[in-house]
Amino acid sequence: MTSLSSACQSKMATLVGFRACFSALQLSSPGLLHSSYKLCAVPFTQRNFAAEAKAKKTYARDKPHVNIGTIGHVDHGKTTLTAAITKVLAEAGGARYKKYEDIDNAPEEKARGITINASHVEYTTANRHYAHTDCPGHADYVKLDGCILVVAATDGQMPQTREHLLLARQIGVEHVVVFVNKADAVEDKEMLELVELEIRELLTEFGYDGENTPVVIGSALCALEVSAWYENKQPDLGVNAVLKLLEIVDEYVPLPKRELEKPFLLPIEGVYSIPGRGTVVTGTLERGVIKKGDDCEFVGHNRAFKSVVTGIEMFHQSLDRAEAGDNLGALVRGLKREDIRRGMVMSKPGSIQPHQKVQAQVYVLSKEEGGRHKPFVSNFMPVMFSLTWDMACRVHLAGDKDMVMPGEDTSLTLTLRQPMILEKGQRFTLRDGNKTIGTGLVTDILTTTEEDQHNWG
Repeated sequence: MTSLSSACQSKMATLVGFRACFSALQLSSPGLLHSSYKLCAVPFTQRNFAAEAKAKKTYARDKPHVNIGTIGHVDHGKTTLTAAITKVLAEAGGARYKKYEDIDNAPEEKARGITINASHVEYTTANRHYAHTDCPGHADYVKLDGCILVVAATDGQMPQTREHLLLARQIGVEHVVVFVNKADAVEDKEMLELVELEIRELLTEFGYDGENTPVVIGSALCALEVSAWYENKQPDLGVNAVLKLLEIVDEYVPLPKRELEKPFLLPIEGVYSIPGRGTVVTGTLERGVIKKGDDCEFVGHNRAFKSVVTGIEMFHQSLDRAEAGDNLGALVRGLKREDIRRGMVMSKPGSIQPHQKVQAQVYVLSKEEGGRHKPFVSNFMPVMFSLTWDMACRVHLAGDKDMVMPGEDTSLTLTLRQPMILEKGQRFTLRDGNKTIGTGLVTDILTTTEEDQHNWG
């Protein structure tokens, strides 16, 4: 089943309400909540390192850390759900929550037709510490350990539902939990069952366990619209559904295996200048451990700088030691903001080097999966996305192969315009214009030739 019936669409059309803007009222029903939840919601991209004279709270690593994110079609309620999670948990823990407007106004980065609009919030359940990214993640942007697929009950699956779910599969997110949102706007229970069935079939189509994937039906807006004069609106769809969702995420998304023993590698997502302190780089630590005082090296974009880590923070809390999986900001010595660019990596000196040419196993998306409609040949030039960088590359087909068809799995030689961080086993995606056309894995590092250099001028 790929679309809702005309009758169902007609029913839904009369129930669609204005959901993009709302007034988040103060929650005043603590008795409804589980006391085992608490939250501290702060914007990751606007972290500020305090002056040396001011003591900062130290992050207590007393629970395992997991990176989670919300994905789904535009206006299906991803940001509303993120705000609802923070509000429900904030009320239980006595901390402030992150309002919808604060999340929705996060800084935007637009590049080559791709808009990245992300806000990070932090929350803690009874069992785990979460860093939650409110955006459709891309392979070059954030490494998710699991994700919440948000689908509006008023619409069912839409084009971006498919696109984001496929993207999650491409970047290696193996565990997805579904939240069917806006259930309060649908009176027909059969419609909710139809939407759930449709989503399970879509999950199966993309290689997930559609039959056993947890699905929670609720309304993020109901969880927000609670106050002293406006009592809890449909608690089973609102607050209780959000709590149920969090409990399921705790149980269903396994704890990731972190590579702590390897030399540290931090793909750079952002660079900030902190007056009176210096330059701060942000990102998700791919592997290893970083400590204050560690020597570090920045590599990529034909640049190389050495420095020292003088401070580490995560969600406005000081860290003496950051571990793989942490979303952190690192204060580095002696570098200017313009020295470092997104896409570079911070690593242990001498542990990694950029490469320009690789052999890779690539799956080329079919037309039905949102990929190309036509085959491509040697010298085709898509853009490769990996870690936090993107770079134009030139494709060379293996042997005497003439073309690659959509839906084909094949070995390709890829030569970047300039050297970037590439290792065996590294994942990447290929895009052409605004369309993802393939996903792949580096199988070997190759040596560039004079011809390769000549081809790029």
